[in-house]
Amino acid sequence: MSLSAIKVASTPFEGQKPGTSGLRKNVKVFQGEHYTENFVQCTLSAMGEKLPGSTLVVGGDGRFFCKQAVEIIIKMSAANGVRKLIVGQNGVLSTPAVSRLIRKYKTQGGIILTASHNPGGPNGDFGIKFNIANGGPAPEAVTNAIYQLSTTITEYKTCPNLTMDISTTANKSFKVDDHDFEVEIIDSVKDYVEYMKELFDFNAIKQLLTGPDSLKILINAMHGVTGPYVKSIFCQELGAPETSAVNCVPLEDFGGGHPDPNLTYAPELVSEMKKGVHGLGAAFDGDGDRNMILGKNAFFVNPSDSLAVLAANLECMPYFQKTGIKGYARSMPTGAAIDRVANDKGLPIFEVPTGWKFFGNLMDSGQLSLCGEESFGTGSDHIREKDGIWAVLAWLSVVAHQKKSLQEILTAHWSKYGRNFFTRYDYENCESEPANQMIANLNKYVADQSNVGKEYSEGGKTFKVALIDNFGYTDPIDGSVSKNQGIRIIFSDGSRIIFRLSGTGSSGATIRMYIDSYEADQAQHMNDPQDALKPLVEIALKLSQLRELTGRQQPTVIT
Repeated sequence: MSLSAIKVASTPFEGQKPGTSGLRKNVKVFQGEHYTENFVQCTLSAMGEKLPGSTLVVGGDGRFFCKQAVEIIIKMSAANGVRKLIVGQNGVLSTPAVSRLIRKYKTQGGIILTASHNPGGPNGDFGIKFNIANGGPAPEAVTNAIYQLSTTITEYKTCPNLTMDISTTANKSFKVDDHDFEVEIIDSVKDYVEYMKELFDFNAIKQLLTGPDSLKILINAMHGVTGPYVKSIFCQELGAPETSAVNCVPLEDFGGGHPDPNLTYAPELVSEMKKGVHGLGAAFDGDGDRNMILGKNAFFVNPSDSLAVLAANLECMPYFQKTGIKGYARSMPTGAAIDRVANDKGLPIFEVPTGWKFFGNLMDSGQLSLCGEESFGTGSDHIREKDGIWAVLAWLSVVAHQKKSLQEILTAHWSKYGRNFFTRYDYENCESEPANQMIANLNKYVADQSNVGKEYSEGGKTFKVALIDNFGYTDPIDGSVSKNQGIRIIFSDGSRIIFRLSGTGSSGATIRMYIDSYEADQAQHMNDPQDALKPLVEIALKLSQLRELTGRQQPTVIT
């Protein structure tokens, strides 16, 4: 049967500007008439001459409205001249899996339906982001083009009579006007699992998890997209008991939870790990790109430390034995622990703005093997997204190689390199006006370079300002410039205070405050980070007037 495309008149919506990880809004906004269709059309149109005859990957984290959005994208792709869509069964694909599929099948990109770690359900959030042909998030040139199109759109194209059952794997061809269109519904897990088996020594990890002195693990998928991947990899492939994997049924509302893997939003995992039964615990966010790692008795592995330890031990993994280690990178707010590993190994270290897209050019040019963000994101150049399950497999590889507990591995690392105490304070859903005023005041502070050299004292400690700026980044590969990426106050001892407004929320403003301080004295390494950083935290709060301007006396989340 031949189908026909139609054009539907529409008008622009305000605020369809993709952030660091696409467009995120309350699900009710996406459900509004023409809203999702407008943004999908602008995303497709931004591909320009690459759109006709293209192949795209489509999938998401399974949150509320995901299936409906997949149906919209199928109809609109058909009408816009796309040749083929590769769609995850039931519309479900983890973000790392989408990146893998784009790269494996050499598609022109992919559309990911996720609001990542934001809550889901009918009253929660939804999101759409576009990944380019390298498998990574669209760079600013592309997201800016999408936004510009969204301000002038007058119509979108769709094929209303096209129907496709996405609940079972299948391959179906259509004739739409004068071109062929194909939709392939694939197993959501298979390609990703096969790839992980290429990257890691599964035999060594399986021996660790099933041998006479087996390491007991507890993996909490938080009812996000990783559930089926967790069951397949850790239980079926690596032999961990079924009880090792919990909350593995993906739910549209994530079981009413907040799918953000941190100490605040994963209390169930923390509570179980405190019992001392399991030697490694992990949790993932809604779309599977973030991870939290815990050791026995809920020993918390700070993401900045996690990145540094993996950097020091990549040689034990088959993938890096084959490819070599080219360099490291971290987002600017991330603790500088990995910098010390890079210096020790004589390898380059790059500091980039927040947003995984900034790592892509470095990877594509062969300068980067491992990178990470303090926001629980870790990954390598095996794909172009952060990858939660990959991070856990990497940690299990290190444990299998060193034959030590996580806490022993961390303390040995600190003994060699020193410890960067690090914390992040999140103030979520602040009113936008006072949050913006705080940043404006801080910008005035950094513009006045007479503040360099000032000393601030608190709790018996004194810190002298060595550098102040609003971080800017010039991409060493393509020369693109990203300005105003976060206020930095750097002290003479290397300690740092950083402020930035997050681009991952769906409403209001989220203020993030980061504190990073280096400690060389081994006798101080086991101190509680919040105690160690308390003086610097108080200086940061006073200097920013955050409490006075926002009315917030306490953060929503402390990491």
